[in-house]
Amino acid sequence: MSIAENIRNVQERIAVAAKRAHRDPSSVKLVVVTKTVDQGRIREAVAAGAMILGENRVQEAREKIAALGPVASWHLIGHLQANKAKYAVTLFYLIHSVDSIVLAQEIDRQAEKNNKVQDILVEVNISGEASKAGVRVEDAAGLIREASMLPHIRVHGLMTMPPYSEDPEASRPFFRKLRELSERIAQENIPHVAMKELSMGMSGDFEVAVEEGATLVRVGTAIFGKRA
Repeated sequence: MSIAENIRNVQERIAVAAKRAHRDPSSVKLVVVTKTVDQGRIREAVAAGAMILGENRVQEAREKIAALGPVASWHLIGHLQANKAKYAVTLFYLIHSVDSIVLAQEIDRQAEKNNKVQDILVEVNISGEASKAGVRVEDAAGLIREASMLPHIRVHGLMTMPPYSEDPEASRPFFRKLRELSERIAQENIPHVAMKELSMGMSGDFEVAVEEGATLVRVGTAIFGKRA
């Protein structure tokens, strides 16, 4: 199938999953993951209706954005090192992967220099795996409270990656746990914090993520095929 057909197929699957969960399909946004994807195929995706493009690495994103321009809203979905924050705040509408107050403070500093308020999500290591990035579940609310006092960032929700599994259902308890954590933090009514986004679900399990409350699903392989 073509990239356009794959995007339509993914969007239809999102809509069906949302309806199963009695949700409005328009409450779920598709982040088309363009890691290692060449510019020609990214243009095809945009022509087919991709409105949000997700990149894992700042350097790769810089090159693509320089070449393609503001064809869509660019999101950073991969790990961000503090020394790359100065580039990230100029490139990305939303940074999904803030996992420490040190990183939040650096983003705040760089956003101030650029006269902007940077929207971020806090990445949570929902499974507790040593190999995964993200703040511990028990530390997430504290990080958000601290980050809420920084004037040049705004926390808009949470992001996670569950343990890899061939079975989409294996991801469900982790997605549910993230949603429940988000709901608990929302009840604190922390000033300048809007717990409205849940970034969770990838090509193998995005339908389960939608059923559990995802508002942003990060899909690459189901659109572009397996990476080389």
